[in-house]
Amino acid sequence: MSHNSSSNFTYKATSSFSTSSSSNGQTRSYSETQHTDPSGTRVYRTSQEPGEARKEERIEYDASGHRIGSGIGEGRGRIEDVTDTEDAEREKRAEREYEEKMQEEYAKREGGA
Repeated sequence: MSHNSSSNFTYKATSSFSTSSSSNGQTRSYSETQHTDPSGTRVYRTSQEPGEARKEERIEYDASGHRIGSGIGEGRGRIEDVTDTEDAEREKRAEREYEEKMQEEYAKREGGA
């Protein structure tokens, strides 16, 4: 009498780390999360330096530990600016309004000279 037995298991792991520090009212932040399962590992990183937009990075490794998508232009493992588009539009609008007001002010001065 023979017994055929097999084991079947799956694993998943997640780890996270984050830190932030402030000096003279300036804050730096960094976070990293790793998700690992049978298909591989995905690493998500975010960082922000004072006065800069937040940056995000995503790196993937296959089950053998080889980096996936490390080629140029594949959109993986790159740092991407994720500035809120509403903030960018608001800033552009404010710049346009400032320029218009400055042009009006110069026009007044030229007309009165």
